[in-house]
Amino acid sequence: MSLSMYQASVPVLVRGMTNLRAILAKARAHAEAKKIDPAVLLASRLYPDMHPLTRQVQIAADAAKFCLARLADVEPPSFPDTETTFEELDERLAKTIAYVQEFDAAKLAGSDERIVKLNMRDGTLEFPGMNYLLHFAVPNFFFHVTTAYDILRHNGVELGKFDYLGKPGRG
Repeated sequence: MSLSMYQASVPVLVRGMTNLRAILAKARAHAEAKKIDPAVLLASRLYPDMHPLTRQVQIAADAAKFCLARLADVEPPSFPDTETTFEELDERLAKTIAYVQEFDAAKLAGSDERIVKLNMRDGTLEFPGMNYLLHFAVPNFFFHVTTAYDILRHNGVELGKFDYLGKPGRG
């Protein structure tokens, strides 16, 4: 049995964003319980030259929507980067999940061979769709989800491996 582009993308991205929403909910509850200004957590970063939590979440959401839009060769929706609260970040993730869930196997048919071009500062990168998905888009998505998790864990939010992975057996 082969793995389709749909199976390797949509459920993986939805699960990652769903878990990130749960992580952010725990962070919000932590801030309330410890009487920490949520803005402190939202502006936290692991190192001065890294993006803060808010931007990590925005980039993770963008990575998911751009991944599927590029594979399907469609224009993605534009979500301005204006979130400043946990509630707004949750709403952005919810909108992105809804967008990602609009993609079905038919929309991604043939995308494993479609050439995906990314304009970067240093020039254009080109990938066959399968390589783009597995070697760039999904790792990039999880880099930002992981960094968001790490920022919160570093700031004392009680998170564990299954907050990141999700409960075993959950779709």
